[in-house]
Amino acid sequence: MSLTKPGNRKSRWPAWARRGLMENIATALIAIGFLMLFQPFALSLYTYSFITMLAGTVMFIIVSKFPE
Repeated sequence: MSLTKPGNRKSRWPAWARRGLMENIATALIAIGFLMLFQPFALSLYTYSFITMLAGTVMFIIVSKFPE
């Protein structure tokens, strides 16, 4: 029987895989896709803007399940 609280045990997740950092990266990816969508200079950036925003959104949904 353990006398420690469940929140006090050490997590086995590496520091780079924590939710805070990865959510920031996903948010930045969504913002980059948004900027790519509304720039008037390069058609190739516009072409990949939806894929970039979609990847950021999927990443955010997955990362939101990671531990703090």
